Amino acid sequence: MNITADTTVGALATTHPIATRVFARHGIDFCCGGGRSLADVCGERHLDVTEMMDELSREVAGRKGEEVDWSGRPLPELIDHILVTYHDPLREELPRIEQMVRKVHSVHGDKDRACFDGLLRTFLAIKGDIEQHLPKEEEVLFPMIKAGQGAMATGPMHVMEMEHETLGGMLREVRSLTGDFAVPEGACNTWRALWAALEDLETKLHEHIHLENNVLHARAREQ
Repeated sequence: MNITADTTVGALATTHPIATRVFARHGIDFCCGGGRSLADVCGERHLDVTEMMDELSREVAGRKGEEVDWSGRPLPELIDHILVTYHDPLREELPRIEQMVRKVHSVHGDKDRACFDGLLRTFLAIKGDIEQHLPKEEEVLFPMIKAGQGAMATGPMHVMEMEHETLGGMLREVRSLTGDFAVPEGACNTWRALWAALEDLETKLHEHIHLENNVLHARAREQ
């Protein structure tokens, strides 16, 4: 695929998974916002689209031959990849991040009450939504797709995609509250670790949702 200003970020992420690293670097939503062109998202983020295309081209060239093209792998294999790479780590990572959010809120909350109250509230909503969301996929949707019944699962897929949209909105709120994860001067080690963990969580969830919305669901609907 040629990388042009009109190429959608979702298509780039599907064809060149390494592109997601560049998008994460610049805070670009390539999962729920995957239908937008590179020019549109660069304009929104005040980025130079030509420089972005050059950066994407360099990343793709540097990883040529090393990427897994999930658009062509068996769907059960893709589902297993999602479970091992994203679902299982989330169950371990979310409680760890919650501990840090609560600690930083308790110790530093008075420095910016609106920010830290909002961050605690939003993260707990994210954690609660994910904890309810994963079993729906694992117990209902994924088994249907593995059984070759994806065309009959349009309802569950639509519900999951709506929940992904809600989660995407909350991730944008976290990014806003943290000032694009910029660590303030004088922040303690836990505060720094929390900002890093939240940024990594955003990156992993964007990759996760992209694979489900734009690859798994799109292919499963054609079963």
